[in-house]
Amino acid sequence: MDALQSALRTGSVHHAYLFAGPEGVGKELAAVGLAQALTCPEAPEVGCGRCASCVRIAKGLHPDVTYVMPDDERVSRGLAGRSDFTGTPSRELRVEQIRQLQERLALRGLESKRKVAIIVSAEQMNVQAQNAFLKTLEEPPSETTLILVASAMDRLLPTIRSRCSKVHFAPLPVEMVAEHVREARKLDADTAALAAVMSGGSLGRALALDVKALAQRKDVITAFESLRGNDIPGLLRFAEGHGGSREDADTTLELLLLWTRDVALAKAEAEAGMANRDLKALAAEVAGRTSEAALHRRNALLESARVAIGTRNGAPRLQLERLLIELCVEGR
Repeated sequence: MDALQSALRTGSVHHAYLFAGPEGVGKELAAVGLAQALTCPEAPEVGCGRCASCVRIAKGLHPDVTYVMPDDERVSRGLAGRSDFTGTPSRELRVEQIRQLQERLALRGLESKRKVAIIVSAEQMNVQAQNAFLKTLEEPPSETTLILVASAMDRLLPTIRSRCSKVHFAPLPVEMVAEHVREARKLDADTAALAAVMSGGSLGRALALDVKALAQRKDVITAFESLRGNDIPGLLRFAEGHGGSREDADTTLELLLLWTRDVALAKAEAEAGMANRDLKALAAEVAGRTSEAALHRRNALLESARVAIGTRNGAPRLQLERLLIELCVEGR
């Protein structure tokens, strides 16, 4: 961020930036701030945040600042309705959206000398969209700044990453996230701390976590640990009970990933760092009968299921069934 502020002060702003880091750590907010600094008439190169220009940028209404995001993200933010689309709103950024952006950037700015494009969830660009976007990166329109906001930088083509100035965002301190979540959602300290740990230092994810699901975490964990490979009906019931929606499945997988970490800590006799401190005895028992290799395999399968559901449109229940069969039937 210091390098970005220096670039603003010296007028050496790069034509393309890649803001990379976990979800919910302020990347998009920083992109909005940069757009304001580049176009603000009251405080050039700084941004006042109060003038009509800055306010419209924050609301996504400035004619010279273009936001591009997947259709399903627009729906989730209330910027569009499902009825606006002929089919299911896409989770990808499509080549048509990039071409529309290119056409818009080719026009002269209406109010500001500089035009800015903020590409939200840039890693969601499909291959065709990324190849089309490369042309803009290689031959950017004059007085234009492109800001890519990405939570999974490695999903972008190396040629795109190499042409952007990178700004890395680290996870927020867990204590800070816990305190903010506790105040914002009126949670008890233990629940807020668990939400902060589960979010991985992402304030946005911590605020969005299902508190009801957190309250049921003991039941989820104990049910998971009681599953056995010879009880196929039990495996299917677990998948059905926790795979009703992407949100339910993602919350369950996040919880089980965190639990697997707790078991690994118990195996290393480092219980002080556990998130589910009230389940230390169970963690120690599971650690005693589970090898390190099995824990690594469990973690990999959980993460793979989470990625399949979250970024590849995998059916939540089907992915949970596959996970449990691989994990329990084929060897835990």
